[in-house]
Amino acid sequence: MIVFTEKRQVEKHLQGLKDQQFSIGFVPTMGALHQGHLSLVSKALQENDFVVVSIFVNPTQFDNATDLNNYPRTLARDTELLNTVSNQIIIYAPEVSDIYETETKAEHFSFDGLEFEMEGRFREGHFDGVGTIVKRLFEIVKPDHAYFGQKDFQQLAIIKKLVEKHQIPVTIHGCPILRGTDGLALSSRNERLKPEYKIAAPFIYKTLKSAKKQFGTKSAKYVTEWVENAFSNHNLLQLEYFIIADEETLKPVSRKSKTKTYRAFIAVYADDIRLIDNIALN
Repeated sequence: MIVFTEKRQVEKHLQGLKDQQFSIGFVPTMGALHQGHLSLVSKALQENDFVVVSIFVNPTQFDNATDLNNYPRTLARDTELLNTVSNQIIIYAPEVSDIYETETKAEHFSFDGLEFEMEGRFREGHFDGVGTIVKRLFEIVKPDHAYFGQKDFQQLAIIKKLVEKHQIPVTIHGCPILRGTDGLALSSRNERLKPEYKIAAPFIYKTLKSAKKQFGTKSAKYVTEWVENAFSNHNLLQLEYFIIADEETLKPVSRKSKTKTYRAFIAVYADDIRLIDNIALN
């Protein structure tokens, strides 16, 4: 297992592989790896000769300093875990200064309005931070293919838009959400859930499944109000938002159309841990 901490090192190593016509897959992560990450890595290994996994907690995409400070950092465990998967994995685990050099500041991006919906409404500057780090990582790794989970569906849409607008030569792959046996979407933040909240959290996916069933016969307004009411009666979980949106534009639906594809998006606080999830509706 090769672990690089400096971009000049990983760039030199990857150029050597590319000179030999090897294909490069890429899985960007913030570490605290779980089976969801490993499913992305496995997919990348199936479709490429080598896979780069970046492990970097990106400060510019956090709008909450406490969340940034508390985000789990487990590089030794992550390296050990990846070492059990394949010897074709290359880890890039830089310091903040290696990515941002003298100024830890996000660039400003336009994603044609995608950045103003859902997460963009509640996390100011978040997608500028995401765009900044993903663009810089793409410039360093120069992958042929990059893999992202659909749990962060809005992020996936924005990265596709980033690649399109900046003409970055990489193919983006969205991979299915991996869930625990209780239905909870796998997330690094799940590790921080207190026992009672860990028991309560699967209510999120249970509610999403009920919303999907109702969406077949009910209006988006009805389903939204039903979900909001379900969480208002929950004594542990606090709903931040539930939105039914057009998958392409991410704009909330006002009137259903048979020609459009819809998805329900949700953000919930379990104590001080913020959990997001989504589900395809049709």
